[in-house]
Amino acid sequence: MNPVAARRALITGIAGQDGSYLAEQLVDGGYAVHGIVRPTTSLANLTGVRDRITLHEGDLADPGTIRRALGESAPDEIYHLAAPTFVPDSWLAPAGTLEAIVVASADLLAAVRELTPSARVVVAGSREIFGSPVSSPQDESTPCHPATPYGVAKLAVHQLVGLLRDRHDLHLSSAILFNHESVRRPARFVTRKVTRAAAAISLGLEDELVLGDLDAVRDWSAAADIMVGLRLMAGHDDPGDLVLASGVGHSVGDLVAAAFAGVGLDPAVHLRVDERLRRPAEPAAPVGDPTRARERLGWSVTTSFEDLIGEMVRADLAALR
Repeated sequence: MNPVAARRALITGIAGQDGSYLAEQLVDGGYAVHGIVRPTTSLANLTGVRDRITLHEGDLADPGTIRRALGESAPDEIYHLAAPTFVPDSWLAPAGTLEAIVVASADLLAAVRELTPSARVVVAGSREIFGSPVSSPQDESTPCHPATPYGVAKLAVHQLVGLLRDRHDLHLSSAILFNHESVRRPARFVTRKVTRAAAAISLGLEDELVLGDLDAVRDWSAAADIMVGLRLMAGHDDPGDLVLASGVGHSVGDLVAAAFAGVGLDPAVHLRVDERLRRPAEPAAPVGDPTRARERLGWSVTTSFEDLIGEMVRADLAALR
């Protein structure tokens, strides 16, 4: 009797925070994992699985890259994670943001329909499609009013997924992801800025942390937990769009308190608030309602906010030492 062939997965953005956690989970699950990377991409996040995955070099701006990767990997599941991730940058180059997110995603979905129509596709969306919501929490039926070019681009892809799913009967799902973090988060994000500052101050390398609005609220989850949700979406027989979030909001002040608690310091001694960094108040807190994902997939986050921030602080301490 021939052994059952391993399921095959293709991940765009495999070398990023999300893609690397997803790759590790799929490899551990017995998948043959393929990923698309640019020739200049750092593979540091893939150290633990580099010898167990297959990488395809290219650029998603080139439709040929997508088609070659699909042809060579013949995936059962496709996870489209590649996209710019730092939202403020979208104001610097709106056209480039739209091209990187919308055009690349449209090319990918068109190639899937032609080459691998039976594949199950999960596209990483964003809570930025809601913009500045007027009610909280937000779920799959919350009106979309994006407030950034990034949000506009993500909404276009989110709607395209739904249109192609209905028109061509494809297994396409859009995951509406709220903020998710890890030790692999780049330093320019506020979570990493805070945890790294707490670590540096505790080691005597820095004196203060400068922030703007401590009252701003976000729904922060662990990236690894969110990737479990994406896998469950691909595994569900009925495709659809789901919010993946913790359902709990924490303020930037909570983030600071958790980070400094991890190094045994009083943040008030080292924190300076710069009013020039303060953003306009949001009408309602951007907090996701994961009820549908919990009922449909049995999914929920397993890592607490405090444990997540503590892990990030410990990683920063180790790196700075």
